Amino acid sequence: MAKKKETLPDADRTGLRSPVGEALNSARDAFTGVLLFSIFVNLLMLTGPIYMLQVYDRVLQSNSIPTLVAISVIMIVLYIFMGIFDFLRSRVLVRVSQKFENLMTDRTFAAWLRGSAKGGKSAQSMPLNDVSTMKQFLSGNGPATFMDIPWAPLFIIVIFMLHWTLGVLAVVGSVIMFTAALINNRRMRKPLVESLKMRRVEQAFAIQAQRNAETLEAMGMTPNIHRRWKEYNAQGGQDGRDASDRQGGATAFTKSFRMFLQSAMLGAGGALAVKGIITPGAMIAGSIILGRALAPIQQIIGQWRSFGSARDAYTRLNEFYLENPEFQEPTQLPAPEGVLTIEGVTAAPPGGTKAILAGLNFAVKPGQGLGIIGPSASGKSTLAKLMTGIWRPQRGSIRLDGATFDQWDRETIGKYIGYLPQAVDLFDGTIAENIARFDPQASDEAVVEAAKWAGVHDLILRLDDGYDTRVGLGATVLSGGQMQRIALARALYGDPVLIVMDEPNANLDAEGDAALTRAISIARKRLKTVIVMAHRPSAIAAVDLILSLKDGQQEAFGPKDEVLKALREKRAQERGEATPTATPTSAENSTPPKAPPNTPTKKGPGRPPLGVAAGGPRGFMLTNNPTPKKPSSKKTSSKTKSDIGDAAE
Repeated sequence: MAKKKETLPDADRTGLRSPVGEALNSARDAFTGVLLFSIFVNLLMLTGPIYMLQVYDRVLQSNSIPTLVAISVIMIVLYIFMGIFDFLRSRVLVRVSQKFENLMTDRTFAAWLRGSAKGGKSAQSMPLNDVSTMKQFLSGNGPATFMDIPWAPLFIIVIFMLHWTLGVLAVVGSVIMFTAALINNRRMRKPLVESLKMRRVEQAFAIQAQRNAETLEAMGMTPNIHRRWKEYNAQGGQDGRDASDRQGGATAFTKSFRMFLQSAMLGAGGALAVKGIITPGAMIAGSIILGRALAPIQQIIGQWRSFGSARDAYTRLNEFYLENPEFQEPTQLPAPEGVLTIEGVTAAPPGGTKAILAGLNFAVKPGQGLGIIGPSASGKSTLAKLMTGIWRPQRGSIRLDGATFDQWDRETIGKYIGYLPQAVDLFDGTIAENIARFDPQASDEAVVEAAKWAGVHDLILRLDDGYDTRVGLGATVLSGGQMQRIALARALYGDPVLIVMDEPNANLDAEGDAALTRAISIARKRLKTVIVMAHRPSAIAAVDLILSLKDGQQEAFGPKDEVLKALREKRAQERGEATPTATPTSAENSTPPKAPPNTPTKKGPGRPPLGVAAGGPRGFMLTNNPTPKKPSSKKTSSKTKSDIGDAAE
């Protein structure tokens, strides 16, 4: 059954009930242990002052060597225990940071990929860096220092026990040091935030430039891009220097002031000792205890930069999870058959308000191939992302076998979807791993079958290492056409029921075009639902339905020949030309593709009539319930090419 979705108030989703807060809260017992170790460490910090007090007041007064030996042995044992407790505290913090990273990296990586696919702020965010920043802070001295601060009042009380004059001096000095720390925090925060922000911009710009290094070199853009990068670097460096200067000033002040305060404590204690009010040992002990009380405050000022970075990383991670809530596992649905229904869809890019698509209504059944045509910026790529569930519509619904994509488990439904995006990239690994979608359970037979289906098997075998050829970072460089054909094999891997291809032949030659047409024909014979976004005529040679988009609206939908004829006539009328004559093949006389042997016939649930065009001033109905035509592997005729060209105008 599905997990119950719990909606939390924003305050809870940024506190301990947020994913980041839960990860920190899971180490609650470990933090308790660190606190206990801190108690022992700080108590044992009194070993030095007490030892000094005993040496001055007992050993020197009695001239007793056995007393000196005894208290020295005790002092050594106590310092050994202090070192052990401090070491254990450090080890626990390192393991807390490691646990935090283990809990956060997997869920953050998954949420980041989901958010990046949807676009918006997530595509520019770097949450994994924020996780790393928090880990570094947790494994450092910062948490221990913050746990040492509450002990400052205890040390001051001990100083009061020596004499109230020394206690007042300690209180005044502590207040001045603490005030300096607060002022330093306020002065550092703005330049520190701006510095970190510019560093992220600089890194993102450098990565973008590196990915497009060939374009920069070819067009002589490298000096200009380098100049822009230096501007980002200089701005971030200036803000960083401002923050460092302010931190350095505060650190220098607190260091010198602490040394002055300890010397003042010695002077005041000396005056009291001369009058016989306190012993010389108390004078020395008071100075040492004051130094220990003020040390955490001085350390915090030195570590404020790392603390500020961790605090900002915590805030950004909470904001990231507010924008990208973790996926709640829905009820498991049966395997889809591939009936795709678009009902009254209006959509805009994530974060956008202006609709790119409006009023779309159509449906595609298994065994049918739909070619989507239209001029640039008509919404074809947006529709491709909607039909694969990457983006969500503003209004209306997109259903696969009657269920919207948010009703499917993403990992489960992804196995039934083949997607070939417009911008193709292969990941670091072998060709076989890329085709298999990096599935560790993939069989060699399934990989080879997908490659043969895509018509890329022979091309792969001609490479030096065949299917074991490494691609991606610093590996074999493939041409755009080779990458696109391998990506087609990846889309066909696992026998998906819905195959969506966005400009699948943008980089293909004649051989690649023929392989693409054959792959679409095979997919239709296997009763797959095939969607092709196209500019070039060869991409829709094997489809039987056409959807024409214009200005984000559905201009026409129906059997390919009838739609192309209607569009050609409409374009001619708009230009004031005579209507050209053409006798397209009737979709009603075509026969559906035959399923291969041993392939069960799939019947989807009842759906709205196919072929009904929605909307808008340009929408019109061509036919109802178009029957899937038998796919053809013949090359597109010159007349069809002309029709597509007219439709794209």
